Amino acid sequence: MSSSPENYYIGIDVGTGSVRASLVNASGKTIAASVQETKTWRDPLNSKIFEQSTTDIWDAVGRATKSCLKASGADPSSVKGIGFDATCSLAVTDFDGAPVCVTKGKGIGEKGERNVILWADHRAEEEADLINGTGSIVLDYVGGKMSLEMEIPKILWLRNNMPPERFSKCQFFDLPDFLTYQATKDSARSVCSLTCKCSYVPKAGWQKDFFKQIGLGELSDRDYAQVGVREGEEALIAGMRVGDGLSKKAAEELGLVEGTHVGSALIDAYAGWMGTVAARYRENGVLSPVVPSLEESGHRLAAVAGTSTCHIVQSPKGIFVNGVWGPYKDPIIAGWWMNEGGQSSTGQLIDFMLTTHPAYAELVQLGKDQQKNIHVVLQEILERLRVENNAESLTELIKDLHLYPDFHGNRSPIADPRMRGSIVGIELDDSLVDLARTYQATLLAIALQTRHIVDTLNVAGHKVTSIYMSGGQAKNRELMQLFADVCGMPVVLPEDSGGAVVLGAAMLGRFAAESEAGAKGREGQAERLWDIMVEMTPAGDMVSPRCSPREKKLLEAKYRIFLETIEIQKRWRKEMETALTEEV
Repeated sequence: MSSSPENYYIGIDVGTGSVRASLVNASGKTIAASVQETKTWRDPLNSKIFEQSTTDIWDAVGRATKSCLKASGADPSSVKGIGFDATCSLAVTDFDGAPVCVTKGKGIGEKGERNVILWADHRAEEEADLINGTGSIVLDYVGGKMSLEMEIPKILWLRNNMPPERFSKCQFFDLPDFLTYQATKDSARSVCSLTCKCSYVPKAGWQKDFFKQIGLGELSDRDYAQVGVREGEEALIAGMRVGDGLSKKAAEELGLVEGTHVGSALIDAYAGWMGTVAARYRENGVLSPVVPSLEESGHRLAAVAGTSTCHIVQSPKGIFVNGVWGPYKDPIIAGWWMNEGGQSSTGQLIDFMLTTHPAYAELVQLGKDQQKNIHVVLQEILERLRVENNAESLTELIKDLHLYPDFHGNRSPIADPRMRGSIVGIELDDSLVDLARTYQATLLAIALQTRHIVDTLNVAGHKVTSIYMSGGQAKNRELMQLFADVCGMPVVLPEDSGGAVVLGAAMLGRFAAESEAGAKGREGQAERLWDIMVEMTPAGDMVSPRCSPREKKLLEAKYRIFLETIEIQKRWRKEMETALTEEV
């Protein structure tokens, strides 16, 4: 058992399928970590539906936190602060915090376990279309078009499908804010969640006319009590103290001390930004002597890559980018603005392309026989094929195979949930060789779309010169090299690819713990939070572009084809719609 007086901080990251907790010290070193699975309900007759449970999620939070304490031997009193991040999913409760069912049917709006509409849920397509036809100022701050993955379309869907008397009894939370509410019983909301996902306009706040126009006038009529910040109240900037810290009940559930400071939460991708962009980097094993400044952060794009991928960049002034969310003011650093791009399906897409291929079972068995990860097996097959075909690069090996990756719609910069995937160049082949080629085409497609987002940001006024990765995909070195080669800029990989997001959450806990009691953390937030990030972020490894001139020409051609594929799909869709509307 440890008897050290060292202070610790706990970060809680609620991802799409699990909860991760990390106990870290003031230098950012992970002392203990725990991952606990969570449940997701799908509708077998409707692929758009993804639902979860705050009860299940909070139980996992408790198990993960207690597991960290047990593994580390740390005394609960040595944990001085706790921070949360989560997916941008909609959590619904009554005003006592009891979960309210969001499943369509007779039970909707009553107390029930399934009370979270997951970020990936696409049920609110009609509601998003209605919102996007309003011309409201709120659309200016989401790239001109609101995604059906955001919270207001989902709340409107509930308003349209729930008895009015039940709807009026609901509270609506972006999931990160629900976690701080569950921890403290204080319903304060974060700037991050409200501005990024809930149509809270920078400097102007809630837009009463907008809510009335779309049929959610009840929110404004009740002074926004259902969404947590009334007119004239301030939302909390990242890390500011929430309420009086952990409630007695939450402290017991987490194994911590009542009153432990709780920092205002972040959406998971933004926690990934916190846990990566302040890193120094090693190039060829040599650590750069430069300590990054807050100003340098504006040139570093954080790419948080898991089931989906989010791309976040900061700027001292608001930059409007068509098809890219934002600009959002103060979501993390006070006085700074952020834009957020994204790919709806990346890790999920890789898994789908592998598991649905006829040769997948053979691949899994080969991995077991060779005691190797299946991705390693695929890379070895690809390298053998490259040599056999006398190809200089893997790009040359798949030069005639073109995959477009929007199997689950496009988040940015097209901002069109109707976009779909396509593959050109398929052969009459269901072998392991074909699976390997398809896998490589999938990785390249993800990299090409990343460039599309980076190019769009820079054309609009950003000056991105490097990409800082976090999430599971950062472990795929071949994919990271593709990012560097396709985007023409270095990619920095975190020391712990799976721990960068939860480290960002732990930083929120430290900021809350070190804030002065009266101010709760607003004064001087930018400089103090950045200093914490620099101190706690481990150095990362830089992957520099290294493709030959020959491969660079192929990649440029692939990118032109990628862009052309988008226009072809739009034109084909228009032709089919025209055919349906023309008179016979």
